[in-house]
Amino acid sequence: MATEAPTSGPLTPGAFSAAVSAITNAFGDPTRREIYLFAHEHDGGVTAARVAQRFGLHPNVARHHLDKLAAGGYLEVAVVRPEGRGAGRPSKRYRPQGDKVTLEVPVKTDDVVLTLLSRTLALLPPAEAERMAEEVGIEYGRAMAAGMGGSAGVASGQRSFRNALHAVADALTAHGFAAHTEKRGNQLRIVNQHCPFGETAIEHPVICAVDRGMVKGMLAALYGATEPELSESLPRGDHVCITEFEPVG
Repeated sequence: MATEAPTSGPLTPGAFSAAVSAITNAFGDPTRREIYLFAHEHDGGVTAARVAQRFGLHPNVARHHLDKLAAGGYLEVAVVRPEGRGAGRPSKRYRPQGDKVTLEVPVKTDDVVLTLLSRTLALLPPAEAERMAEEVGIEYGRAMAAGMGGSAGVASGQRSFRNALHAVADALTAHGFAAHTEKRGNQLRIVNQHCPFGETAIEHPVICAVDRGMVKGMLAALYGATEPELSESLPRGDHVCITEFEPVG
């Protein structure tokens, strides 16, 4: 179940720890949790070089983690210029966004449009409605992959399935799903801790086919054809939505 942070007042140490754990789950990388804590200890911000030295990372890897946190709104970026003439190049510093950790995930759907879509699908036979909903999701997923720019610029078959799945989880998170990847035994899966479709998906489970289609569309563009299977979902009474894939070697 997703962890909620207080919306007012300063965070207690326990609440702060819980909030950071939620950030880790959303991004699916424990190293990023430690980097976030490290940055939060330095009001003036930290550089990629300093993070790389502290955690024994390549500077590019450190910069990648910091940029992910900045993109999610957890850190802000400032360019600091050295004082004096000829003092060197400006440095990019990442610093915490105030004293609070906000974990609210914005719902990026129009309730009216979503309701109309659900009612329209309800007029069709269930199998046909699910097929159409998945096709809509696939088309949108392909568009999302194309919009990733350089991240999606890797031709199909040239990126590993694991890396493609991480990219899909990041894209879903940006669209309000709070997603992360997990590996259970020999199987990879995506866990969505928040559903931007809200109560509509519970009332009309066929909407879940849109989610599945988005994943299929993005993976088709980033990696190749896959057949994801929804093993847990909110409409079924589960706490999260889990999309599983065939076992990987």
